[in-house]
Amino acid sequence: MNSFFANNILPFILAGYAVSILVVVILIVLENRSPLKTISWVLVLLMLPGLGFILYIFFGQNFRKEKIIARKGLRNHHRINYLAHSQITQLADGSMGGDDIAREPTGIVRLLLNNSSAVVTTGNEVTFLHNGTDKFEALIRELKKAEHFIHLQYYIFAEDKIGNQVKEILKDKARRGIEVRLIVDDVGSWELKRPFFEEMRNAGIEVYSFLQVHFPLFTSKVNYRNHRKIVVIDGHVGFIGGYNIADRYKDGDIDSYGIWRDTHILIEGDAVNSLQSVFLIDWYFVSQTELSDPKYFPQNKPVSNKVIQIVASGPDSDWPGIMMGIFQTIVTAKDYVFIATPYFMPSEGVLLALKIAALSGVDVRIIIPEKSDAFITLLCSRSYIREMLEAGVEIHFYQKGFLHCKTLVSDDRISIVGSANMDFRSFEQNFEATAFIYDKPTAIEMKKTFLQDQADSEIVLLPEWVDRSPVEKVKESFARLFSPLL
Repeated sequence: MNSFFANNILPFILAGYAVSILVVVILIVLENRSPLKTISWVLVLLMLPGLGFILYIFFGQNFRKEKIIARKGLRNHHRINYLAHSQITQLADGSMGGDDIAREPTGIVRLLLNNSSAVVTTGNEVTFLHNGTDKFEALIRELKKAEHFIHLQYYIFAEDKIGNQVKEILKDKARRGIEVRLIVDDVGSWELKRPFFEEMRNAGIEVYSFLQVHFPLFTSKVNYRNHRKIVVIDGHVGFIGGYNIADRYKDGDIDSYGIWRDTHILIEGDAVNSLQSVFLIDWYFVSQTELSDPKYFPQNKPVSNKVIQIVASGPDSDWPGIMMGIFQTIVTAKDYVFIATPYFMPSEGVLLALKIAALSGVDVRIIIPEKSDAFITLLCSRSYIREMLEAGVEIHFYQKGFLHCKTLVSDDRISIVGSANMDFRSFEQNFEATAFIYDKPTAIEMKKTFLQDQADSEIVLLPEWVDRSPVEKVKESFARLFSPLL
């Protein structure tokens, strides 16, 4: 029987498998992705027989062109596009009034208007929240002040001390007649159980999971996660940044890692309406309900003079807007570019931009954590260090704990903070949201914070880095082959 199987059936199985792999390889090539990503997937298919095929079905398909979230016909989206196109015209003919706008880097502003319909907002104020205590104290304070509606969106919402504290506030507000809506990512908040959601819904809270994944009926869209962290309260106050809802963010101390170092911002002003637009488009996707009542977009009086564009990107957009904005910021920098990121796996374009900037004499510095919550991504990040050092980029390893900030500051004029990491997943696959802030005092404050983090870091020197164990270098090089897939 075994001989019959080996001689008559097994060859057909192997031939069928070989044909299926060949078909998948052809499909990958025909998608016209970047050669790096194409080669990475071909290597996965060849090096992991069977498993590679399954991984491609679940994680490898490109949904950007088919648009996971269809925006066509949405009144909120139409309104944003109209405002963006109007501002593009005003920039072109010089009629976009105000000294605040006139001073801004119009190339970046116009780019983000074109690729993301990122409306330019003025009269904003920004408050930095550099640790979990400050972030959650500010969030809880503003939640308790809510009078009309609360909209929250988090990648991770944990059922722990801080998660339950926020939940109780939301339940109390909902019972008082205040509209409360919550979106959590189904993978990021995987540990949340049905009773947690039912408790919220019974209190009158509308809550949905984003792109639900049902095992064993796996979805090929599991690879596209909503990584945004957005809060909008009454249309007047908004939050965006790197913090999720969990004790490890609040307490700032993780076993074996040390402190959790992150950055979040509280926004007041018209930029809150831009955050609202991002939330409501995602809300339409999860609930099939469009919220277009003007009450969700109140008129905000100027509270300061900061100019902000909120940029949302993901597989629902035509362009990788956040990546393009970061690229343009780097290539137009004249004095310095300071970056803090937990994962450093840049696209080829951003990688080249960093090298060109450093080789051109721009002071380019990057802080990444020495310890990471993801071993493979840490190896991938380290694989880029030598070429960065050779180009003149300063690399620093954060020592006090796990650095989770997603920030960039350049030339005392542009500050970038949001949910997007400096990696392929944030640039191309995840749903992300980031604030581009054009304001000198804000940039100076962010630069000061960066330099404080740099003081808590250890600089990486090229001779010492080159002289490391060959085993470490091999592991890093091998991990880098999979960087576009992580």
